Amino acid sequence: MGEREELTWDAFGSAGRELAAAVTADGYQPDLIFSIARGGLFVAGALGYALDVKNLHVVNVEFYTGVDQRLDLPVMLPPVPNAVDLTGARVLIADDVADTGATLLLVRDFCADHVAEVRCAVLYEKPRSEVRCEYVWRRTDKWIDFPWSSQGPVVRP
Repeated sequence: MGEREELTWDAFGSAGRELAAAVTADGYQPDLIFSIARGGLFVAGALGYALDVKNLHVVNVEFYTGVDQRLDLPVMLPPVPNAVDLTGARVLIADDVADTGATLLLVRDFCADHVAEVRCAVLYEKPRSEVRCEYVWRRTDKWIDFPWSSQGPVVRP
């Protein structure tokens, strides 16, 4: 498989704070954080606490089905957020990685017509990403082992 980037829980704690510090240093004050589930849930939670933003929305997007296995196009799964709730808001989209960028692009484009401003924050951005995120903790071209997904499920159906 080649070299991998490993993120530990300790490093994730620092990464979340550093990402929030970058948002704050830039003067961006989001009204709400859009979390791309599942990996983005962790990032959005960390950013929500660090930026004192309590309004978090979750969007479920399916794209990856396994290591280097993905659908042709990302799909937003129900329940899809109500665009009316986003009108005039400053939105920060949070995800764990901008790999191809297709998932972020789908969510950003969904928001773009309704919100005052939308920016993206990710832990990792890969060189091939279609989206250049405003806030990136690290850039890499390696496969990333995240602490929340590096081990298999505890319970199998």
